[in-house]
Amino acid sequence: MEIERKYLVKTLPEHLEQYQSKKIAQGYLCTAPVVRIRRSNDDYYLTYKGEGLMVREEYNLPLTKEAYEHLLLKIDGLLIAKTRYLIPLNDHLTAELDIFEKDLAPLSLVEVEFDSIEEADRFTAPDWFGEDVTNSGKYHNSYLSQHGLR
Repeated sequence: MEIERKYLVKTLPEHLEQYQSKKIAQGYLCTAPVVRIRRSNDDYYLTYKGEGLMVREEYNLPLTKEAYEHLLLKIDGLLIAKTRYLIPLNDHLTAELDIFEKDLAPLSLVEVEFDSIEEADRFTAPDWFGEDVTNSGKYHNSYLSQHGLR
């Protein structure tokens, strides 16, 4: 189960280079239900996501580079390219800051994953976070892959 809140970014944190980052490329084989392929640095995954906004099922299965490249030819919509920065917020929460590239630039989104719905509901976002878009499906990557930044 994935429990996460998602925000637009008001201002980027300074010195992003100090944080761990990943280069991500992902495409969607299907958006209802969501079936995604992703390259994260040198790791490859096939992901299924169920319906929902803040809470939804998520299953990740490892892929080989060859399987990812084969499936890449079958994606529907944009190939999403982004850099993800992992920014510690406290002893167990991490902000995942996505800075989108190519077709989705200059969009930046930040997500925080939680262990429980109660923890997500109690969360107070740092000042650099912008509008809470958790309950807006138009900021799901699967939606962006089909519709862009309209």
